[in-house]
Amino acid sequence: MTVTAAMVKELREISGAGMMDAKKALTENNGDMEAAIDWLRTKGLAKAAKKADRVAAEGLIGVAVDGGRGVAIEINSETDFVAKNEDFQNLVRDITRVALETGDSVEVVKAADLNGETVETVLNGAIARIGENMTLRRMHLLEGDTVVSYVHNAAADGMGKIGVLVALKGDAEKAAVIGKQFAMHIAATAPLSLSEATLDPAVVERELAVQTAKALEENAASAKPKPEQVIHNNIIPGRMKKFLAENTLLGQAFVINPDLTVEAAAKEAGVEITGYARVAVGEGIEKKEEDFAAEVAKTLAGG
Repeated sequence: MTVTAAMVKELREISGAGMMDAKKALTENNGDMEAAIDWLRTKGLAKAAKKADRVAAEGLIGVAVDGGRGVAIEINSETDFVAKNEDFQNLVRDITRVALETGDSVEVVKAADLNGETVETVLNGAIARIGENMTLRRMHLLEGDTVVSYVHNAAADGMGKIGVLVALKGDAEKAAVIGKQFAMHIAATAPLSLSEATLDPAVVERELAVQTAKALEENAASAKPKPEQVIHNNIIPGRMKKFLAENTLLGQAFVINPDLTVEAAAKEAGVEITGYARVAVGEGIEKKEEDFAAEVAKTLAGG
């Protein structure tokens, strides 16, 4: 597969690796972006990268909560200019309210009533009126004894670039207070799952493969290599423990008090986190190809 300048640019943005390292990683892995990321990490040339690092879209996340029920929806627009439009913001607010009342899927929300018309009809009318394509792309519904919401980079009340919902059990007043702190924590850290038990096994398997290859390669290059038993029984499990602590909500160090994990902070407050949702504008939408700097084109042409 031909490695293009755009591919090198994308890998550099994801990994922070140098231009030649990115090019070599793609060449060694036949242009496979995921495999190239793992190759760079094995060589110690890149940090762990999440899929969200490779996406971009405009629009807003709308969030709303009523007692033990909360919803977060994503409505995309073509430009950030439209996302700042009061008409568009009112549309997001109205559809979020409908989703909270009636929705359990995007399809159900699109068919629901909004001022005498379906949500889909209202959305199509806004597209014609504003002159830009818009999409009700996804929604997350979260239920629990108490549900708390938080919006990061708020454009208006209840909407912004990142929306978070947290469900908790325990005293409602305590849950509401610390729940807001947990929601802010989630917005900042973007955990992959609530706990190790709920983490995608494929993610764990991929990380284990990377850490195994990296540890063995480092050991082979060491002036004083350790016995392989030490690598497999101590070093690799230690690195996987750190990975799980950094990427599961309950295992993460609480940003408000890093001496405690989120799980310990919840226990100290007398509550339990039963679920969460974090929705950021543009997750899963690939960037459009852009013209790349002459520097990269020159580097590729040179070898």
